[in-house]
Amino acid sequence: MLLAIVPARGGSKGIPRKNLALLAGKPLLAYTLEAALASRRIDDTLLSTDDEEIAACGARYGLVTPYRRPPELAGDAVPMIDAVEHALGWYARERGRQPDTVLVLQPTAPLRATEDIDGAIERFMSSAAGTLASVHPLAEHPCECVVTQPDGWQYLVSPPRAAAGRQDYRGRYYFINGALYLARTDVLLRERRFIVPGATLLYEMPRERGIDIDSPLDLTCAAALLGMRR
Repeated sequence: MLLAIVPARGGSKGIPRKNLALLAGKPLLAYTLEAALASRRIDDTLLSTDDEEIAACGARYGLVTPYRRPPELAGDAVPMIDAVEHALGWYARERGRQPDTVLVLQPTAPLRATEDIDGAIERFMSSAAGTLASVHPLAEHPCECVVTQPDGWQYLVSPPRAAAGRQDYRGRYYFINGALYLARTDVLLRERRFIVPGATLLYEMPRERGIDIDSPLDLTCAAALLGMRR
């Protein structure tokens, strides 16, 4: 049994009330709920919120839940795993069963499509991996990125000596975009993390669907991408 958890707390810093911020006339949260409820692979979906207005928004878009995240798990510094563990505990008590697999869908990835959700689940279920995370190709190649130090700077990845342009750079580099996290429940409760270096399965998405909303500029970019899609 696969349970999707949508974490949507009321507080936020970059954009006040971010999960309810309007994107092309709809609350940010609505895009994730619609994608999740349209999935063929999700058995049940749980909205994890501490906020009654967000809960009411969820109900308007087809997801009614009696669960409320406690305030002490809704702060900026609370790790996501703590909120997920609490939601899993509530679900086991109220529904009488523990899901075999947990999917976390953050509302800050509104352009993630149902096909991304189902594609990731299908790939995960056909593998022996304990966890999965969505990625998209980096916009900037690491050979063109630098890290500064007190005595100077260095490349993140050293460019080949004979490189004349980006086409000569080697390696495939990705960004963990936060749009999808999947885990077998027993592995998640043991590891207490979705990303296990070297072991987590990666699911590649198109970069335009992996945008993460953290600022007003991100909302503007997402609106433009939505307009192009339509």
